[in-house]
Amino acid sequence: MISNLHIKNIGIIDDININFNNGFNVLTGETGAGKTLIIDSLEIIAGGRFSKEMIRRGEDHSVVELCLYLPGNELQMDGNIIVTREIYSNGRNLCKINGRLVTVNELKSFMKNVIDIHGQHDNQKLLEQSSHITYLDNFANKELKELKEKYFNLFKEYNDINLQLKENYGDDKEKQRKIDLLKYQINEIEEANLKIGEEEELEILRNKILNSEKVSENLNIVENEISENAIDSISNAIRALEKIESIDNEYEEKLSNLKSIYYDLQELSRDVSSLKENTDFDEQQRQEVETRLDLIFSLKRKYGSSINEILEYNESIIKEVEQIENLDEYILTLKNKKSELEEKMSSICKEMNLIRIKNAEIISKEVTKQLHELEMPNCSFKIKVEYKNNKEFNENGLDIVEFLIKTNIGDEHQPLTKIASGGEMSRIMLAIKNVLAESDDVPILVFDEIDTGISGVAANSVAEKIKQISKKHQVLCVTHLAPIAAIGDYNYFISKNIIKEKTQTNIKILNEEETIKEIARIASGNINEITIEHAKQLRKNVA
Repeated sequence: MISNLHIKNIGIIDDININFNNGFNVLTGETGAGKTLIIDSLEIIAGGRFSKEMIRRGEDHSVVELCLYLPGNELQMDGNIIVTREIYSNGRNLCKINGRLVTVNELKSFMKNVIDIHGQHDNQKLLEQSSHITYLDNFANKELKELKEKYFNLFKEYNDINLQLKENYGDDKEKQRKIDLLKYQINEIEEANLKIGEEEELEILRNKILNSEKVSENLNIVENEISENAIDSISNAIRALEKIESIDNEYEEKLSNLKSIYYDLQELSRDVSSLKENTDFDEQQRQEVETRLDLIFSLKRKYGSSINEILEYNESIIKEVEQIENLDEYILTLKNKKSELEEKMSSICKEMNLIRIKNAEIISKEVTKQLHELEMPNCSFKIKVEYKNNKEFNENGLDIVEFLIKTNIGDEHQPLTKIASGGEMSRIMLAIKNVLAESDDVPILVFDEIDTGISGVAANSVAEKIKQISKKHQVLCVTHLAPIAAIGDYNYFISKNIIKEKTQTNIKILNEEETIKEIARIASGNINEITIEHAKQLRKNVA
């Protein structure tokens, strides 16, 4: 459940905290006070889209923070989870789950199992046939999950093969042109006889050639200083120590150390002489190095950013030439693989079809029953599942799912778009939500003005249905109907006022007396003895 919602700098909301409770939480209040902004904030924290225009005027960022209590959740042993989303006017987006940074997609993936928000646009979504299979599959999730995962993996492989079959290099002339181009590239790379690490070695050699005069001059200095000065001086020192080494062991030890230095210097002098010999470069050597480096640069510009990438590219185009030259055999292999996948996918699709048909019948009966209880006594809801054995696979298989309804006895079932009115759509959606809620693991349901187009006896029935859902889920509901407000376990009043020439939203949880007055206000627009008595009666009926 949501234990606390913190919203800062969204629309007219300055900075509010809302402590929600388990059961049925009702949100009512003045028009334009910020009820919709609270629902928008929940959609934002659920990973929904955010427009920078929603940031409160004069501020540079917005914050939505949600404290959840989800016992048994793997993220936190005690069940307490904090989800935060900060959005800045420069487009920066910061999402966290229990302090750990996550992407918006990761946030969305987590929250879809936590909260289900039914806004006013969802009635329109229900009219889109493409969404119907999603509702059905959500209901049958436990039976379908493993099959759908297996099918989807095959479907991805199937799409890859179709893509490869389309890329068949055109006609014979086009194939030959492609082969000629690839062979030219192969020949150019292989004639270069490239070696890993060669470029680095050439760069070092090139640097030596360009600095050969400077190197030679300084090596001469080093050699002269060692051989003419250092070695002669140490030789003289050795002779001096030899004259006194017998006097004290310490002199003998120093003599031994000095001789070691003498031999090391002689070795170093020979090494320097050898280095001097390697500093003599002629113009031809310089030209050879420059030409080789130019060739490598040219190949890198065409085929890769390094010798290693060039060689890898060469391997790939050798394989491509072999593939084109053996294209008929390659295409036959792909087609055989495609046929195997089609057979496996068709088998899974048939299994999914049977599961969908079975669950469609269950939902149809339950939704029809719910609609009768929602003051649509002659209404019949039906889910049609049609299996298209045409191998036109999509991500859901081969089934076409459509919601049908008839509202009068003697009529035939028709698509929702042809039959349902606004008020009927709200009740159909509520009936579907109620049926899905029985099998849904999502703990929090949010209804934003589910009562659109509903009044009278139907409003009482809608209220009862939402109350029924709230027994197994935490429910948050924005409403303008007194019968729905009357069934709230907790009622919140949202208002707005002006502080320092800025409008801001306020929210407070109502006590019983305040709740009665709010129900009276919603019912008639006036608060007097008659409307208060009516509100008490509505409240009493719930109790």
